[in-house]
Amino acid sequence: MFIQTEETPNPYTLKFLPGRAVSVSGSREFRSAEEAQSSPLVRALFRIEGVVRVYLGADFLTVTRAEGEAYEFARLKAPVLAAIMDFYTSGAPLFDEADDHDGAEHDEGTYEGEAAMIVADIKDLLDTRIRPAVAQDGGDILFNRFDPETGVVYLHMRGACSGCPSSAATLRSGVENMLRHYVPEVSRVEQAL
Repeated sequence: MFIQTEETPNPYTLKFLPGRAVSVSGSREFRSAEEAQSSPLVRALFRIEGVVRVYLGADFLTVTRAEGEAYEFARLKAPVLAAIMDFYTSGAPLFDEADDHDGAEHDEGTYEGEAAMIVADIKDLLDTRIRPAVAQDGGDILFNRFDPETGVVYLHMRGACSGCPSSAATLRSGVENMLRHYVPEVSRVEQAL
């Protein structure tokens, strides 16, 4: 098995491509070892000292490390690759049977009338144009909510995008400009916390 790695715009996150499907039921982010209990692979990754976040995409995963020289990827890359290799050669399922993750992606709010149509347009643009682009960098952007009064769209940044120094620029120069161009009711884009 050959696992490719790619750097991401986030200097603390590295993208791993195992050459096979990773999370077929939808992307998922784990921010702690406690959250990782449903996945043997993610549990193994969190056992590596310095791993602070794991994101599972359709055909890749990203690992975010802690700050500090002791946790540079020059030292972490080999144990992470070994954990991924061990998982895939074991044949174990990605999630335990007890996992109830439904693969939901965007937050689902209740919108009516014109607001519902605007939100549908926003989600469509996110899914068809924006998310595929940020997935190339090991990240994801999900819809959180839309305020029809102000025109502000709130988005969740995940994977390599979460905590990335350039994520604010990505939101402003890329995502906001595209949404405002195609959906004139959008006035601004903010990161949901």
